[in-house]
Amino acid sequence: MDLYQLFKTRTPIIGVVHLLPLPTSPRWGGSLKAVIDRAEQEATALSSGGVDGIIVENFFDAPFTKNQVDPAVVSAMTVVVQRIQNLVPLPVGINVLRNDAKSAMAIATCVKAQFIRVNVLTGVMATDQGLIEGEAHHLLRYRRELGSDVKILADVLVKHAHPLGSVNLTTAVQDTIERGLADAVILSGWATGNPPNLEDLELASSVANDTPVFIGSGASAENIATLMQAVDGVIVSSSLKRHGNRSQPIDPIRVSQFVEAARQSWNSQDEKKSITSVKLHS
Repeated sequence: MDLYQLFKTRTPIIGVVHLLPLPTSPRWGGSLKAVIDRAEQEATALSSGGVDGIIVENFFDAPFTKNQVDPAVVSAMTVVVQRIQNLVPLPVGINVLRNDAKSAMAIATCVKAQFIRVNVLTGVMATDQGLIEGEAHHLLRYRRELGSDVKILADVLVKHAHPLGSVNLTTAVQDTIERGLADAVILSGWATGNPPNLEDLELASSVANDTPVFIGSGASAENIATLMQAVDGVIVSSSLKRHGNRSQPIDPIRVSQFVEAARQSWNSQDEKKSITSVKLHS
């Protein structure tokens, strides 16, 4: 996947819009307008703060179904995504939780969004929703049937889950890319708000070769300089919320602080690479 072609940068920062509870979810509040207003507010805060892309996900629909969501969720997400697209000039992605990749692909294709996030593309994971099996074969065939070019960003050993059997990170990354045909892979910590460790990021990047690797959780203005040493991009949300509380809306000041910290880190790395290159050729 050509990150520059998609995000206009080779080191994208993707912010997440956590949608308020949608129709049929246990905490649905009865007003789609309230969902849209909050989503537009968060998308605007992310865009004005300098992120390179946005993922829209039904974060507050927990407890989640492990596979296909209700059609009302698909309908609501389609409306919200279109409103966001009309508001901000950024690439938009979709994550239909917990693992309804087919609905995400359908929404993205219809609204001309650029990418989706898939929690379990390959393998079998034990989760609080039960056993979730990756269905890469269905998703990739469905994308072909739709004539779609929507990119697939796939989690590897996704958070809030444990693999069945003794699957190691190297094998999981290789299977996700080579057998699941993911366009990019995502590494997270054990839960929302927890970062992956640097050693795992470095290992994943070495195995992934030319396939981009993203941080999927736990990134903050304080740790991004360390984490970004080993990856191509970052997906961030919790640390951008007001007071760092994930139930609160996105704070534009926190977005700007995060983006500045990330950009400084990348610029510093580029300078070091340039100095090393000069030394090697002198």
